[in-house]
Amino acid sequence: MTNPPDSGTRAPRPPRPQAVLTVQEVNEITPNLIRIRVGGDGFDAISINEATDKYVKLMFADPAHGLTPPYDLTELRENSPEKLPRNRTYTVREINEVEKWLTLDFVIHGGAGVAGPWATAAQPGDTLVMVGAGGKYLPAADAPWHLLIADHTAVPAVSTALEAMDAEASGIVIAAVADEADRLLPETPAGVTVVWVDNDEELIAAVRGLDWPEGMPQVFAHGERETIKTIRKILKEHEVPRESLSISAYWARGRAEDQFQAEKREPIGAID
Repeated sequence: MTNPPDSGTRAPRPPRPQAVLTVQEVNEITPNLIRIRVGGDGFDAISINEATDKYVKLMFADPAHGLTPPYDLTELRENSPEKLPRNRTYTVREINEVEKWLTLDFVIHGGAGVAGPWATAAQPGDTLVMVGAGGKYLPAADAPWHLLIADHTAVPAVSTALEAMDAEASGIVIAAVADEADRLLPETPAGVTVVWVDNDEELIAAVRGLDWPEGMPQVFAHGERETIKTIRKILKEHEVPRESLSISAYWARGRAEDQFQAEKREPIGAID
C-alpha cells in the first residue's frame, strides 16, 4: 500500500499531560540558587525517563487571570491567547519515583524574568504546573572518557550525570560559574577533573586549550547559544562524532525563552 500524498500540514499534537504539583520544601542553597522540591498526586502525570538531563516545561499563569490548572491550552489559544501561561524550561535535579517528588534548581537574577521571582516568593503549599520530562543524555559506561561543558544553567544536569557515573569513570568538567559560592557539584569519580571558569569567553578558551586524553570522549555541552555554537566548531576540529555528542543551547543572550524557543526552528537557532 502506498502512502497518501503529503498534504503539507501536520496533524496537531495531542495535548501533553500537565502535572499539577505542590511545593513541599524551599531551600536557599546560595544567595543566587534556590532549590525547590515539588510533589503530590499530580506526580503520576510526569513521564519519567532514564536520562540525566531530564527537563520539564514549567507553566506560569498570571494570577490576575484567575486560571485553575490543569489549563485548557486549546481553549486559551482560540479565545484568550493573552491569558496563556508562560513556559520556562528547567532541568530536574533529583527525582524520587517512590515518594513522588522532584527538585528543581532556580538561578536567581535579581527580580528579572518569570521563574526566578516565582521561586524567590515560593512557599510550601504553592502550586507548580509542569509538562515532561524530556531528555536524552546518559553517561555511557564504556566511554573512554567524559567531557562535560556547561554554564550555570547546565550545572544541575552535570551534577546528575556525575552521580550516575561509575566510580571508575574518567573525564573532565569545564563549567562557567561567576560566583564562587555557586560552584557546587556532587562528589566526582576519582578520575574526573573539574575546571571552573568565570565566564563564557574563558569557557571557550578552556575547551580550545584542553589537552585531550587518549580516546574519543562522550561529550555533554550545554549553555548559551552563541557560546555553544563556538564550542561545536572546536569539537568538530577534534572530530567528535555526532553519536558521541549531546549538545544544545539552554538559552540565548538577549532573548526571553519564548523568543529563544521560537528561534530554534530558524537558522539562527541551529547549533549544527
